[in-house]
Amino acid sequence: MKIAVMGAGALGGYFGGRLAQAGHAVTLIARGAHLAALQADGLKIRSPKGDAHLRSIGATGDPAAVGPVDVVLFMVKNIDVESAGAAIQPMLTPETMVVTCQNGITAWERLAAIIGRRHVVPGVARIPGAITAPGEISHHAPSDMLTFGEPDGGTSPRCQALHDALAEAGTTPVLHPAILHDLWTKFCGQSTLASMTTLTGLNIGPIRDNPASRDLFRAAVEEAFTVARAVLPDMPADTVDKVWDFTLNLPDHMHASMLDDLRNGKPLEHEYLGGDLVRIGAQHGVPTPIHSVLYAALKPIADPLLP
Repeated sequence: MKIAVMGAGALGGYFGGRLAQAGHAVTLIARGAHLAALQADGLKIRSPKGDAHLRSIGATGDPAAVGPVDVVLFMVKNIDVESAGAAIQPMLTPETMVVTCQNGITAWERLAAIIGRRHVVPGVARIPGAITAPGEISHHAPSDMLTFGEPDGGTSPRCQALHDALAEAGTTPVLHPAILHDLWTKFCGQSTLASMTTLTGLNIGPIRDNPASRDLFRAAVEEAFTVARAVLPDMPADTVDKVWDFTLNLPDHMHASMLDDLRNGKPLEHEYLGGDLVRIGAQHGVPTPIHSVLYAALKPIADPLLP
């Protein structure tokens, strides 16, 4: 397969690198010092599933230079969805599949408005990793799951083809028969984790250990699920319990990447997490008092960081 990774950071670089290892024609689209390192010395992956140094992997800063591809792994930040969506259009053929992996719930629809819904396949990435140096990605645990599926439900030959390629590359792809359910399940926990760890500056351990903040976290997940049910009435009834079990099993040192962005002076994705949840709740007549407070409290912290 010919594959482009738009936004070849930690997640995109990892999956793109593994696919290149398996023999697929992969081009990483990046920028800055990371791009310069990729072009000079290739991609380095440090991982409990095996290290790799892909010296000849393709890398560019110009999507138009790549040419038509079969698949785009669309892994840019939420704030870049619109501009990156316009930039990838020279790579698209009528059959090109674009898999979204942004935090939150709205990126796939925003991208579909730019490139056409027929191209877009929503996805959910669950993989811990970071760029530890330009051109080098550290994958911190054996988990490297990418879940995806057609937005109207079910799978398709194009999804199956990517699944098989990712599986052959040694990663953990999952074809989901109701991918929007999975997006919302992750979002119920993610929106809460992002707001609470960023506002407090704490890892999940102390938040979980304090009875008051523990109860607040659970209530915020329940509130998010009420919004999810308004959007997708067939959301599974055990969603909150699943999210809560997942939260209870997170390592004490875990926190949302939004807290890392705050510490590094980068723009926050609060508008696409708590902000979207509050707005979608209002659209469906669902009150969101907890998330409204969390979102409002983040605004004076987050807005000065926007470019």
